[in-house]
Amino acid sequence: QVQLVESGGGLVQAGGSLRLSCVASGIIFRTNTMAWYRQAPGKQRELVARITSGFTTNYADSVKGRFTISRENGKNTVYLQMNSLKPEDTAVYYCNGGPWWGQGTQVTVSS
Repeated sequence: QVQLVESGGGLVQAGGSLRLSCVASGIIFRTNTMAWYRQAPGKQRELVARITSGFTTNYADSVKGRFTISRENGKNTVYLQMNSLKPEDTAVYYCNGGPWWGQGTQVTVSS
């Protein structure tokens, strides 16, 4: 049974930071591209950042220079470090690996 479990969301003021974590089980984590997506109310789910098995990363233009995705294969964990947060970053953030999705974690940035 595959599980992706996110944590680390919360309420933060604009300019603040949060670090999201996603622990995977039931998959060969090190061979999977992992990604973070987000979905704001009334909007489509969008890719935030992706990291391949070879540690190549790419980011949405809206988060470049502020967010950093990383992975720790020994812990089956992918992270999203979010700095200089803006109110427009408010969304439910989802971890993704292949066809699998986590349940999401809420990030709310107050102005």
